Amino acid sequence: MRKMLSYLRLCLLLWDLPEVVLGYLTVSIEPLPPVVVGDAVTLKCNFKTDGRMREIVWYRVTDGGTIKQKIFTFDAMFSTNYSHMENYRRREDLVYQSTVRLPEVQISDNGPYECHVGIYDRATREKVVLASGNIFLNVMSPPTSISVIAADTPAPFSRYQAQNFTLVCIVSGGKPAPMVYFKRDGELIEVVPLMEPPASAAGLQDGRASRNLLNRDLDDTKMQKSLSLLNGEDRGGRPYTEEPLKNLTPDQGLLFSPATEIIPETVVSREFPRWVHNMEPVYYFHHTHMPVSDGTVEVRAMLMWTLNPQLDNEALFSCEVKHPALSMPMQSEVTLVAPKGPKIMMTPTRARVGDTVRIVVQGFQNEVFPEPLFTWTRVGSRLLDGSAEHDGKELVLERVPPELNGSMYRCTAQNPLGSTDTHTRLIVFENPNIPRGTEDSNGSATGHNGFRLILMLTLTVILELT
Repeated sequence: MRKMLSYLRLCLLLWDLPEVVLGYLTVSIEPLPPVVVGDAVTLKCNFKTDGRMREIVWYRVTDGGTIKQKIFTFDAMFSTNYSHMENYRRREDLVYQSTVRLPEVQISDNGPYECHVGIYDRATREKVVLASGNIFLNVMSPPTSISVIAADTPAPFSRYQAQNFTLVCIVSGGKPAPMVYFKRDGELIEVVPLMEPPASAAGLQDGRASRNLLNRDLDDTKMQKSLSLLNGEDRGGRPYTEEPLKNLTPDQGLLFSPATEIIPETVVSREFPRWVHNMEPVYYFHHTHMPVSDGTVEVRAMLMWTLNPQLDNEALFSCEVKHPALSMPMQSEVTLVAPKGPKIMMTPTRARVGDTVRIVVQGFQNEVFPEPLFTWTRVGSRLLDGSAEHDGKELVLERVPPELNGSMYRCTAQNPLGSTDTHTRLIVFENPNIPRGTEDSNGSATGHNGFRLILMLTLTVILELT
């Protein structure tokens, strides 16, 4: 009993001598879930003390903790907000809260924050007791763009050889990295993950694709050829298009037609080995994460398989993205389609000797994906510049000579799903500004009479100068 009374007396003595007891201080910051770019965020710092307030300072920590940027300061010496704490001799637990509001957070606001609180020592006002709390603000950013492209395009079509095909889904602007997956015709594709993409296209093919393609069976989907164009043509040249007879002579009745003639018939190559459509596709998946300078991540997801032109033509593939900052998946769709019905325009429509003629593919009767490869050839002969073929959507014939009148040009448009040919005939009219018989092979007036004219003009200039 005596010991208990002695303990009570000691407590009362210490209560009457607050200078001997040091003030106490505890600081904590309320945790926050991840926030989304553009949200308004309030950081709350709670602290409990029985001492007299000195200051509150908020810091944003950068560069791994080496730099602390001061974003808010409260100094009790210059404020009366805490005047009720002046009676520091009265022992009382007081709870306070300091808040910092970020009205519209950005990716750059991501990182740790610290709240530092200082109180005066109860024994002396010259000494300050400090305590701090910290929090990591996790700022998320939803993807800003998504697109699906085909790798290695434009690429030719081959009916005799299995080809590997790759779709690439590019997702940009996300933080953290989103989850990317592919669907075919609305159904999730089961994939075989790859740690590294195959070194070559042959790396995707399995044993089922190793049969000798020379001993092939043609299926029943081979379309009827256009007899108006191909009766006189043989099957030489490249395996993915129909080459004409080299000595094909243009119809003389068309040589003097009143306008450039467009021959609309097309031949769509749809011959495939029978084994191709009997093979179940195996899809391989590979993805990479590329950090961007703004703190976001670009994800490239690749879907690779051995293409089956019969089954994959007009198949709908979609790339979908899930991200914690998105309320619903983000997606981009493409439909694999072979080119059909190229639309060709020739300018000028009434070409004359010496004109520059441009033949351009303006589009197709359908939406084509992936990007087609365009190849121009001249039926039965070489192009004006002497080359056998020309690649690109546009064929330019510089200063056409009269010998090109009636010449036929073929445009082969192809992608890995199919090939189509469109022909156009060039009609060249006489140029009234060039006397007949004075053109050379380039359509220029530099023949015998042209030379005489140039010589006379030169002599006239010399006489005038003398």
